[in-house]
Amino acid sequence: MLFYSMGVSVDGYIADRDGTFDWSAPDDELFGFHLARVRELGSILCGRKLYQTMLVWETDPSLRDGELGAEFADVWSALPKVVFSRTLDAVQGNARLAQSSLAEEVAAAVAMTDKDIEVGGAGLGSAAFELGLVDELRIFRHPVVVGGGTPLLPPVTHTVALDLIETRTFGSRVIYERYRSRRAPA
Repeated sequence: MLFYSMGVSVDGYIADRDGTFDWSAPDDELFGFHLARVRELGSILCGRKLYQTMLVWETDPSLRDGELGAEFADVWSALPKVVFSRTLDAVQGNARLAQSSLAEEVAAAVAMTDKDIEVGGAGLGSAAFELGLVDELRIFRHPVVVGGGTPLLPPVTHTVALDLIETRTFGSRVIYERYRSRRAPA
């Protein structure tokens, strides 16, 4: 199953007009939830910006100072990654540059594991959504309105029917929303 997961503002943006998303930094409870979720992945397909943002978990030893940080760094480093970029010539760690189309890379990733696959990054996630490849949306809605910026989803030309299959409210007031596409297998 392919899912698209991001933290968003109440008004649906993953970054504000200045490109910042510091309002989405997780507390320990939410960070632990993310850690458990990443442990369950077979791989992640990510855009260049997300790859570069998350690379610090493989390269910055100071992020291993706490127990949760060390656990996340281990899990993230071991996770196979496919990076989509028009500008990178090479990637580090357990990552490779995409060689095929998004649809072909998704099919290959799904075929290689019985675990869930995540697509991440605004541009790549939106492209996968537009192509009808996303089986689930997993949204972490933060209690802030930013009024513009990078939207979670692209404009759509047709209705996309979803079923709400899970919600959870964290102590930080972040609401986790999990939606399954009605065309996705149960």
